[in-house]
Amino acid sequence: MTALIVEDMPQAAEALEKDLAEFCPDVRVLDKAGSIVAAAKALRQQTPDIIFLDILLGDGTGFDLLDIFPDITSRVVFITASEEHALRAFRYAAVDYLLKPVNPNELKEAVARARVRVAGARESLELLRDTIRKPADALPTRISLASQERISVVDISDLVRCESDGNNTWFILKSGEKIFVTRTMKQFEQLLEQHGFMRVHQSHLVQMSEVREFQKRDGGYLKLKNGELVPVSVRKKTEVLEAIEKW
Repeated sequence: MTALIVEDMPQAAEALEKDLAEFCPDVRVLDKAGSIVAAAKALRQQTPDIIFLDILLGDGTGFDLLDIFPDITSRVVFITASEEHALRAFRYAAVDYLLKPVNPNELKEAVARARVRVAGARESLELLRDTIRKPADALPTRISLASQERISVVDISDLVRCESDGNNTWFILKSGEKIFVTRTMKQFEQLLEQHGFMRVHQSHLVQMSEVREFQKRDGGYLKLKNGELVPVSVRKKTEVLEAIEKW
């Protein structure tokens, strides 16, 4: 695999190149660019498999570079400092990112994911851009759901519930569509809690506005508006009943 590093801090760029050589020896760095202009010049000459792209550069943002090459086929891995609003945006958009200083294990995982090309990646980048541009206190209204085959960007208001399946998660939509996502449910829990979701069972996360009633049989179930029954754990029963009263 080949890579382009777009980073305006020379020491950081060199450190990433050394990490790639040590931990991802099959990745060959074609060039390093310290600005949008330099990166654009490099991309006009060759197309790498991966672009390691700093979000903030001296002459613009990483999105400015992507706007110059809207049809680029390279997988993009963003590089960012630890800024909570930006990190939240990455999680909603399901876009790969690395925190500075780069963790070798996370680098290897990002490169492994970059080997798999999936449909919908461009829509996910657009969601990232929109989310970062919103005020820090504004909740995103859409979320990217990444499977092995594609990335689906959906309205959070269309989600009914999530169900854990080992290290993966099923998302059930109001339309009845089910989307299989190759991430654990725990990775979505904090994001979706802000939108009225509640973990009612070890394996179930439910949009509480979609609950029709609580059924006491067999320890307790939530009957949803779509007719589905979702079990409620004994540990969560009191909390769930209190939440239903609020809704």
